[in-house]
Amino acid sequence: MRSVRSKQQGNSLDPKQLVARLWGISLAAILALLPQQAWAATGLDGAAMRWPYALPFAGLLLSIALGPLLFAKVWHHHYGKIVAAWSLLALTSLVIFAGGMATLAALVHAMLAEYLGFIVLLFALYVVAGGILITGDIKATPATNAGILALGTLMASVVGTTGAAMILVRPLIRANRPRRYNAHVIIFFIILVANVGGALSPLGDPPLFVGFLHGVDFFWTTRTIWLQTAIVAGLLLAIFIVVDLWRFRSEPALGDPGPAAPVRIRGLVNLVLIAAIVASLLASAMWKPAVAFDILGTKLELEDIARNLALLSIAALSVWLTPDEHREANGFTWEPIREVAKLFAGIFVAIIPVIAMLNAGHHGAFAWLLSAVTAPDGAPREVAYFWFTGLMSAFLDNAPTYLLFFELAGGDPQTLMHQLSGTLASISMGAVYMGALTYIGNAPNFMVSSIASENGIEMPSFFGYLLRAGAVLIPLFMLLTLLPVAPILRWH
Repeated sequence: MRSVRSKQQGNSLDPKQLVARLWGISLAAILALLPQQAWAATGLDGAAMRWPYALPFAGLLLSIALGPLLFAKVWHHHYGKIVAAWSLLALTSLVIFAGGMATLAALVHAMLAEYLGFIVLLFALYVVAGGILITGDIKATPATNAGILALGTLMASVVGTTGAAMILVRPLIRANRPRRYNAHVIIFFIILVANVGGALSPLGDPPLFVGFLHGVDFFWTTRTIWLQTAIVAGLLLAIFIVVDLWRFRSEPALGDPGPAAPVRIRGLVNLVLIAAIVASLLASAMWKPAVAFDILGTKLELEDIARNLALLSIAALSVWLTPDEHREANGFTWEPIREVAKLFAGIFVAIIPVIAMLNAGHHGAFAWLLSAVTAPDGAPREVAYFWFTGLMSAFLDNAPTYLLFFELAGGDPQTLMHQLSGTLASISMGAVYMGALTYIGNAPNFMVSSIASENGIEMPSFFGYLLRAGAVLIPLFMLLTLLPVAPILRWH
């Protein structure tokens, strides 16, 4: 028998309302995708754009970075309006530049072809993982913390960085909340579980899933960069143990809490639902019915529509089948996913002119970028691919950044997996590893930070996190650049 569901004002969960809302969204999507007169997208001429068109995107990133630091109260209550304002400015500049129809077509493409699948997957993983309750007394010793981080790192390539992070972050927070110094635990958790751990399969991180959809073999990254991933993850765990041991020894001893309650996992049905999410992703990648719907020039494949509907259904099932008490004990609220949805919606809109200029190649404002990653004889500079892909992934969404450099390197998966395997390895490692440098490099980063802040962990500001993560990661990335392990990153 289901347990009695408690009702709390503000963050109470009404399964029937949520299910109705999810299916309402699904029905609206189906109605919108019914065959209709095709509109031809006129496209955006990135070659005719200059750097000022990137200013709304830069302003949005600065707002995300400085807003919580300089005007925290205003940002907390109005971040959605601020993000919308920058997005509107970007769209207005595009209307002036290319006209209303071209701008509308570009907006539809960004929202339906890129943002929709991204946020639906994050939403499903957030909801399902939030129903898994790990109870019992976990003592936050350096050994225990390192064990949780190692487990999450291994899980990330199987259930995704978002799935692994959402399953383990709340037990980790509860265990470390009594400690005086605990923010560093969450920082390393973001680096390892929400980023580096997802480098070994397309299920792990969105950039690798993009590569899989474009023809890269499922186990290519597993075979190719497992040693680099093991080295980076191993060194990060070693650094964490040293830092956590130092912090642990400088803290006052906690009183004896009494007999420890055994660790138990509740809401096991959600583990089955996570497996269903993974199966949905694999099925959508392998099922090719060759049916697409045209909306203002954007082709929506039937398999992508079916995947999104399946993910929404799985999220609805999780809410329906999981007692509210499990989510309430987890401190589950909708605010973290709401914040991520708003911020990344703004990012996907404001980045439209930036992507157009990058796609213009040698004829665009970022022509220097193509020259930087290509030698005069046309050979790829793999070190440049690694660092440019990585640093751009830290400030842009890493999935479209991966695709951009994938196309810059020729876009032929067979050539990239064989003759240019070092180039594809550089792009893959840069996109996944360096997404950990900022809160916005990978969506789970911001989500974990938001959950930690809601639960009383004093997380550093945008720049504070960047400095801490950079101090740990940049030396490791420099080591990786020089590491004589195949595939070797070449400088020429």
